[in-house]
Amino acid sequence: MILYELKCHRGHAFEAWFLNGATYDSQQASGDVSCPHCGTTGVSKAPMAPNIARGRSEPSQGLGSEYRAQEVVEKILEAVDDLREEIEENCDYVGDEFAEEAKRIHFGESEEHGIYGEATEEEADELDYEGVEYFRFPTPRRRND
Repeated sequence: MILYELKCHRGHAFEAWFLNGATYDSQQASGDVSCPHCGTTGVSKAPMAPNIARGRSEPSQGLGSEYRAQEVVEKILEAVDDLREEIEENCDYVGDEFAEEAKRIHFGESEEHGIYGEATEEEADELDYEGVEYFRFPTPRRRND
């Protein structure tokens, strides 16, 4: 496992774990790496200092760190799947009309209800400007696809 310091084009800094450098490169190229603060996929590696061990560490006991990391990744993916199911069961899918419907709800032109869908970066910027509350949810490929 490798920890990268990442930064989105909007200036948000965050860390993310990857199995290896090739995994990061593959996920970045396919648009699967997104900022947890704003959801943009305009993410790149930020400069970072190496983590240098000071002194000897005790030998690792039990399972290897790769196995534990994979276990954590599986739990995270399971939680994302559960949240996606919750959203799909309790909210209306509005597709690429998300930004317009969110504004209608915000300005009282449409009844308040949960919605989900897609929006472009420009539409998201407009929602921010208008003060419309929403959150971005990463949509990694379903694990059973």
